Amino acid sequence: MNQLVLDLQLPQPKSFDDFVRGENAELLFQLGQWASGDTSVRALYLWGEHGAGKSYLLAAAQERLATHHTVHLINAQDNMLPQELASDAALIVDNVESLDAEQQIVLFDHYNTLREGTGRILVSGHLPPMLLPLRIDLTTRLGWGLIYQLKTLSDTDKAAALQRHARSLGFELSEELVDYLMRHAERDLPSLYRQIESINTLSLSKQRPVTLSLLREALKA
Repeated sequence: MNQLVLDLQLPQPKSFDDFVRGENAELLFQLGQWASGDTSVRALYLWGEHGAGKSYLLAAAQERLATHHTVHLINAQDNMLPQELASDAALIVDNVESLDAEQQIVLFDHYNTLREGTGRILVSGHLPPMLLPLRIDLTTRLGWGLIYQLKTLSDTDKAAALQRHARSLGFELSEELVDYLMRHAERDLPSLYRQIESINTLSLSKQRPVTLSLLREALKA
């Protein structure tokens, strides 16, 4: 049964279509333009609080652009930037505030290379560029492109997002269960998504429908 559950829980590709827009319609439009290879949107910076969905959107941009372009997606918390970068490449950097002094110089050089060529860059951080604890020449570069704040979703939008995510996994999440989950679990969207996935795994492993009883069991686990 565990193998069956694993087979059914293959990672789903990230998609802009699965992201509830809330107050972020313009940001998502410009991000879509960037990911489609539009030459008018080559440099984009997203900022917002933890759990707003920045990492998800960067992964969705990578998924879309990778169909017709070479893309380097780097989470600065865990990985190093490539030392060499072609001038027509696409670079996506998540959690840019985590770059150390040496990596900041690398990103500065990459930004110049991409700007002078035909490449494109997408970066995310928790603050606007000029407030980041980074080199001033790097934050200046990051401020040259389009800058958008990714605003957190309202409770209504979060509920819609959770129901959509549950549906993508193959089950329906009632309003009663959404309300209980949002009152008893961490409220940032990534944490709520992980809870939905845990509930689904428990439902499949025990061959039980997703009910309030099962939800409580999953939260205790």
